[in-house]
Amino acid sequence: MEQTLVLLKPCTLQRGLVGEIINRFEKKGLRLAGMKMMQLTDSILNEHYAHLSEKPFFQMLKDSMMSTPVIACCLEGIDAVRVVRAMTGATNGRNADPGTIRGDYCVSNQQNIVHASDSLETAAVELARFFKPEEIFDYTPSNRNYLYALDEH
Repeated sequence: MEQTLVLLKPCTLQRGLVGEIINRFEKKGLRLAGMKMMQLTDSILNEHYAHLSEKPFFQMLKDSMMSTPVIACCLEGIDAVRVVRAMTGATNGRNADPGTIRGDYCVSNQQNIVHASDSLETAAVELARFFKPEEIFDYTPSNRNYLYALDEH
């Protein structure tokens, strides 16, 4: 099973969409392995968004991500990274397909509801950035045999 990081951004908290967004991932069949609310700092955002540090919107992005706490989630499932990315939709909500999280809940490039890891390698790095090992839990959901065929898990 793959694990991936999802951050529910400040706009999600401000708009009261936390439960609805988590519900979509759960309804899909992804297992919630870890979840916590946290206030992001300048140093963690410098690390997390280092690839954007030269962009003109970098400081605005960091300010937005520090405006309220975020909710960090570790989601698990077969092909979890790909599944979450497909569910999330295009970064810019105006370009995201209806039916995706961003397509249904935002019209912005920055206030775009969630951050989702873009690869298995990135997910491992990001999960380690936001979670201690003891904050990610291993358990077997009672509905696992109804989510996957027996030869899939």
